[in-house]
Amino acid sequence: MSNKRKPEPKASSKYQPRATSSRTTYILAGAAIVVIAALVVGGVLWNTQRDKGGADEAVLSENAALIIGAPSAPQTIDVFEDFMCPVCREFEQQSGAAITTAIDDGRLRVRYHMLTFLDDESSSGDYSSRAAGAAQCVGSGEDKDVFLKYHSALFADQPKEGGSSDLSNADLARIASAQGASPATQTCISDGTKVDEAKAAAEQSQTQLQKAAGQVGTPTVLAGGEPVDGIMSGTGWLDQLLADKG
Repeated sequence: MSNKRKPEPKASSKYQPRATSSRTTYILAGAAIVVIAALVVGGVLWNTQRDKGGADEAVLSENAALIIGAPSAPQTIDVFEDFMCPVCREFEQQSGAAITTAIDDGRLRVRYHMLTFLDDESSSGDYSSRAAGAAQCVGSGEDKDVFLKYHSALFADQPKEGGSSDLSNADLARIASAQGASPATQTCISDGTKVDEAKAAAEQSQTQLQKAAGQVGTPTVLAGGEPVDGIMSGTGWLDQLLADKG
């Protein structure tokens, strides 16, 4: 997955959830993990002190789960998500259709980066990684339409954070089948063939996001290597990006 879009603000406002906030924001720290219980309902925060640098465009292209959209599209964004992240689900519900339309219209190219740092929030302990691996299978074996439908379906069927169960590889393959994935892709998912590949890509993506934003949080959209503001407030962020390149 891919063109680029902007996630959270460059400043700490969105990366530093407030006790009165109703949204869950995730931030991954370099080493130490600071858990702030009363942050946000169900919220987990990983804080980091690293300085911002600059994302490497070549690396972002190489480790995307899938790059969707014409190379000639005037705007490219990087979208960083975790399939266990409830705010990512909200982001998909708000902006997924608009992103797909912009891709189909040739105005947008998206590089999708599926992170895995919420594995521990799943009952299996590795759901984020397995779902990311499943997305890699679909991304490498199917066309963009199947991938986009699968990406949306996984968020629609998202397991509850800290719940008692999540989806098995067989479940992930079944969902792929419902979106039109081939038997070979379904086997790739069932066997967990690309889980290790997905984990390696997630690590590289986290490093690049850290450089660009100073910390790692989901959902995040980068445009031109810079975080995009307002991505959780409807589709105005996308309209503005497209207008800037119009």
